[in-house]
Amino acid sequence: MNDVFITKASTYLPNDPVSNDEMETYLGYINEKPSKAKALILRNNKITTRYYALDQEGKPTHTNAQITAKAVEGLFDENFGKEDIELLSCGTTSADQIQPSHASMVHGELNLNKSIEINTSTGLCNSGMNAFNYGFLSVKAGVKENAVCVGSERFSAWMTADKFNHEAENLKLLEERPIIAFKREFLRWMLSDGAGALLLENKPRPNSTSLKVEFIDFYSYAHEIEACMYAGCEKQEDGSLKSWADYPSDEWLKQSIFALKQDTKILDQYILVKGAESLRSSFDKHNLDPNTIDHVLAHISSGYFKEGLKEEFANVGLDFPWEKWFYNLSEVGNIGAGSIFIALEELMNSGKLKKGEKVLLCVPESGRFAYSCALLTVV
Repeated sequence: MNDVFITKASTYLPNDPVSNDEMETYLGYINEKPSKAKALILRNNKITTRYYALDQEGKPTHTNAQITAKAVEGLFDENFGKEDIELLSCGTTSADQIQPSHASMVHGELNLNKSIEINTSTGLCNSGMNAFNYGFLSVKAGVKENAVCVGSERFSAWMTADKFNHEAENLKLLEERPIIAFKREFLRWMLSDGAGALLLENKPRPNSTSLKVEFIDFYSYAHEIEACMYAGCEKQEDGSLKSWADYPSDEWLKQSIFALKQDTKILDQYILVKGAESLRSSFDKHNLDPNTIDHVLAHISSGYFKEGLKEEFANVGLDFPWEKWFYNLSEVGNIGAGSIFIALEELMNSGKLKKGEKVLLCVPESGRFAYSCALLTVV
């Protein structure tokens, strides 16, 4: 079995950063009225800027595949060119189409002059880590000498006002069901666009920072908990999901079947507790001492969870001091599957890492509560 190293990282964020005051300029006003929920949600999530693959008229400027390809292109240099790629592994929540696969479209965007192996991981925030794991295992097993792994999102096209205007056609109904309206608008003020790419190789690069991948672990709690974040379906009274395919087509728009929705009550109940439980399991499995961890990168969807996550980790004996935590959520926004890649790229290229330091990655997924973590060593 080979050792596996992250030898380079790259980020692509489309267009200029968008401030809180500018968001509705890009996304539009639902039925020409400012949002009542926006201020509350932004106050809690503590995001101040984010990136959209839109112009100020709400027109798309990039596809997800194009954003992903731009991040991959940032890996190319005199040591690694695009024709050197052996495996392209892409994870996303927001592919541009149902089929072909997202990785197929990215491969096409890269204009390679050869056939390569591709892998697409879909889902929610863990889809990026799933893509990372596929590349890690391929290089570790010796099947490939390198892998390019990417996490990306283009959520903005899902959040433009035209996708929501029909919900306010019956204003009386919205007034009677404010919780339903809030649930469907909630994620409008949470999500951002962008991509982060990692180059995995079976040898570290001399005279530069490389990160040895020690392990990647995954945990799912779908056997215990109903769905919390979902799209392409509607949640039923008993917690089950009814597929878009089981609705008449004229109901797809009326009921926002394809909108990305989140059950915030379940989110608060489980997201932190199960995250701490899963991380504790990994530390026990690998016999790790939390005092040996030098940097903690934990993906959070909102600044609302920052204090609580630290407390829950401490409750299971993983009390990392604040100086070890690294976040860039407030500046780049919640980029779902790409967030942990983008945070790691910033830290990796910051000049702060020292040989021998341990970097911990933690990623929650609220879809039906799945978690991943990884340990990296600076070499």
